Amino acid sequence: MIALEFSNVGVNYGPVQALEQASFRLEAGVLCGLIGVNGSGKSTLFKAAMGVEPLSCGSITVLGQSPERARQSGLVSYMPQSERVDWTFPVSVREVVAMGRYRGLGITRRLRAQDRAEVDVALERVGLAQLGKRQIGELSGGQKKRVFMARALAQKAQLFLLDEPFAGVDTASEALLIEVLKELRDDGATVLLATHGVEGLGAYADRAILLKNRVLLHDSPQLVLRPENLALAFGMDSAVHERGERS
Repeated sequence: MIALEFSNVGVNYGPVQALEQASFRLEAGVLCGLIGVNGSGKSTLFKAAMGVEPLSCGSITVLGQSPERARQSGLVSYMPQSERVDWTFPVSVREVVAMGRYRGLGITRRLRAQDRAEVDVALERVGLAQLGKRQIGELSGGQKKRVFMARALAQKAQLFLLDEPFAGVDTASEALLIEVLKELRDDGATVLLATHGVEGLGAYADRAILLKNRVLLHDSPQLVLRPENLALAFGMDSAVHERGERS
């Protein structure tokens, strides 16, 4: 089954072409890295896949549906690069993760036993089971990323779109998040994650997409990450990026 397909997709911001004739397809059960510099269209691609960015041309299919319908059905989970959060707001880790269950709860948003169980499982998977009552503003940067990953897990989506999930996190959190993403892939979900740093990508990703406002290359990480290919996207010595440059 095709989880995500872009066909000649274009997105414009006025005179600026953020995406140009972008085409690729991802099978279900694949973990794919999306590689490109700032301004290469990664965030725009994610927004288009969520159905919240109008297209100037082309089409997108998500799990056999339109992006809008897939999003409204809860089939797609998106973790943006930076959450717009008031860290002083008195909300607990558990309450944030529970937001992943809201879609099926109606107006009352009263958690059922199944919902509470899914929240427990999600917190356990990201190593935060003991911090459920902690105020989210008290957490480290890596722990906060884990919380939002847990919220995505609680949603039980089939397609996960992650914009720079490793930016600003500690080594332990990055390793844990990678293991969680591999487990999702092994369970049949599809994962597309954007990253600047490519160090180690070949160890866990099945596919990689090289983006520079259009898809330059979509293949195995081993092929995409060759220095001559990275130079096309980064326009500089690819060795810098092989050391895992962070944004």
